[in-house]
Amino acid sequence: MILIRDVFQLEFGKSKEAVAAWKEGLAMFEKAGMKAGSTRLLTDLVGNYYTLVFEAEFESLTAWEDMMKTHMGKQEWKDWHAKVLQYNRGGHREIFNIVP
Repeated sequence: MILIRDVFQLEFGKSKEAVAAWKEGLAMFEKAGMKAGSTRLLTDLVGNYYTLVFEAEFESLTAWEDMMKTHMGKQEWKDWHAKVLQYNRGGHREIFNIVP
């Protein structure tokens, strides 16, 4: 199992809007059959202000790559991605092995 963690630095004062857009995205992902073992959305409590984190577990890196290839080309995903990008200043991705 692996954990994909996408960490975003948001525009000042845009946390509520970004969280709402991500909740829409999570519903879209589920409806579209984007399979992840477990997902969660986190926001900063301390540390860098205006941080949003999306975490998802997958069976393997290949499973994650296959899911991304399947769904990133769809117009619904492109429209949602354009929406969330307006709230982002930057970010990075972390990928971890989950130790049993």
